[in-house]
Amino acid sequence: MRYTAFSADPEGGNPAGVVLDAGGLDDAAQLAIAAELGYSETAFLTPPPADLGGTAGRAFTIRFFSPLAEVAFCGHATVATAVALAERIGPGDLLFATQAGPVPVTVREQDGTLTATLTSVAPHVTAVTDADLTEALAALGWPAADLDPALPPRIAFAGNNHLVLAAATRARLADLAYDFDRLAALMRRLDLTTLQLVWRESASVFHVRDPFPVGGVVEDPATGAAAAAFGAYARELGLVAPSAELTLHQGEDMGRPGLLSVELREGDARVHVSGTATGIEGG
Repeated sequence: MRYTAFSADPEGGNPAGVVLDAGGLDDAAQLAIAAELGYSETAFLTPPPADLGGTAGRAFTIRFFSPLAEVAFCGHATVATAVALAERIGPGDLLFATQAGPVPVTVREQDGTLTATLTSVAPHVTAVTDADLTEALAALGWPAADLDPALPPRIAFAGNNHLVLAAATRARLADLAYDFDRLAALMRRLDLTTLQLVWRESASVFHVRDPFPVGGVVEDPATGAAAAAFGAYARELGLVAPSAELTLHQGEDMGRPGLLSVELREGDARVHVSGTATGIEGG
């Protein structure tokens, strides 16, 4: 099936493939399906491991494949899958075993709209070396002076790694034309899934873009894993209170606008990312 996540409009958000029963598919078959669809990721469900826990019939193993390779965790495909399941087995709590660790998801219905909230694995934030930052900026074609000094570069993890770079202006963020192979090489060396390029509109509202050359995709239209990582980044740098809600706009520059909600809860190290999803006609 085909769903788009972080948008109620099939023309917005980030499309994902969803295979609710992948028991008969080996790795090569799953990768072939993901490549044929051409979406950033496709999700494949199989029965859960015996030690996962969760409610019977609402716990699953989930794997994610980009057109080029398997990915340890994918937020938008998790949201898409959770909504697809809720349409069939009802809203409520789900539990997914991912390569990054267990990911709980709660799906709620309000006024006929299903919204899924995923809870990340424990996040962390690390520094990026000057040499690696210089290479990233060179691959992007961004002068260092175009960065926002109030939001320093970091590598943030909430299931996989994302290099967070903050643009000083919305115009800088909008002008994205990068060296695909050069950036992909750096990302493979640093084990990055995307670059989380951000511009801060206000204290709690951000616009983001995510190059994804390691997945064979120029840009990801809406990136739940990077949104979770960014929540950890914002908390680590003291940009927000211990309990905070952030709004991320993504996909506008691609003509596929999406909306991602990020929640931080005091006393909970994890990050909670919410969004809706809808089926794509023909999917």
